[in-house]
Amino acid sequence: MYDVVQDYYGKQLQSTDDLKTSACCDVSNMPSWLKPLLANIHPEVLSRYYGCGLVCPALLQGCRILDLGCGSGRDVYALAQLVGATGQVVGVDMTAEQLAIAKQYQDYHSDKFGYDNVTFLEGYIEKLDELGLEANSFDIIVSNCVINLSPNKAAVMASVQRLLKPGGEFYFSDVYADRRIPQQLINDPVLYGECLSGALYWKDFERLAANAQFLDPRLVEDRPLEITDPALAAKIGNIQFFSATYRLFKSTAIEDACEDYGQAVIYKGSIDQLAQRFDLDKHHRIETGRVFPVCANTYNMLKESRFAPHFEFIGDTSQHYGIFAGCGEALPFVQQAAIEQSNIAPALSLSSKSNTSSSCC
Repeated sequence: MYDVVQDYYGKQLQSTDDLKTSACCDVSNMPSWLKPLLANIHPEVLSRYYGCGLVCPALLQGCRILDLGCGSGRDVYALAQLVGATGQVVGVDMTAEQLAIAKQYQDYHSDKFGYDNVTFLEGYIEKLDELGLEANSFDIIVSNCVINLSPNKAAVMASVQRLLKPGGEFYFSDVYADRRIPQQLINDPVLYGECLSGALYWKDFERLAANAQFLDPRLVEDRPLEITDPALAAKIGNIQFFSATYRLFKSTAIEDACEDYGQAVIYKGSIDQLAQRFDLDKHHRIETGRVFPVCANTYNMLKESRFAPHFEFIGDTSQHYGIFAGCGEALPFVQQAAIEQSNIAPALSLSSKSNTSSSCC
């Protein structure tokens, strides 16, 4: 699979126009504040972007960031502007042709930004220990539509856990499936190169994260993927794919369930571009100044991370009230929609029966 990926991204693809699906490069949800950053990036670097989401979370000034599968460097150069002269961004990729583009324009971007804070390393994201990267040395690790291409996803997750600082964050976008992919599709080089047949079944991803001690993954956003090539769509059949952005926090205090200790947080509205609301994930949209009840996991994610100075924290863990009812499981939209639809029919049926029956059961 290494050879397949290196050939596809190093030789077969010369620009985003060569892609056969919308799995990569949909930037329709790009926030307005990010567009000026991309305008500073060289056009050739932009033309070779093959990501499936945005990997620029808030509050990056001065951070040290690692980009797994950085390709030609689009995200590295965007992040370099956000971390500023006091921060650092390290990009890792195994495809020499892609890295050559990234390095070719390093001086161009340092002149544009007024500083040089990026480093590119050639290597495998499953073998980060071979690159001399120190444990507990990164504030944030990002990846954009790359882990699905890895033949050893567990090794990637373990390395991320090792390299993150305590309280650090793994913030990444990738392609997921609503079921496990059959082996014959995994072996298809085009489907694999298009980031489809290497995609994880989303529940297997949660298990993989838990095995790497990343408990309680938080789903930030997701969207459906359209397979526009008729031949590929015929091969895939009924499998549904979607792009999703997750954030995982490195913490020994996070449990595998959302526990209720009567805790709450208040967001101060002090993060740039987030004056009105802080979105931790799809189900935690915390309005400025509002007392927001949270489970212990959310409390610890915020308190141990770089976001802590921007919150007030209420409560402790002296009294336990059971499972926290306010979180709910952040199901990808495909499963969520199916569940909601399946719940409607029984409810309607029950309602209809209740109108005609005198039974109290």
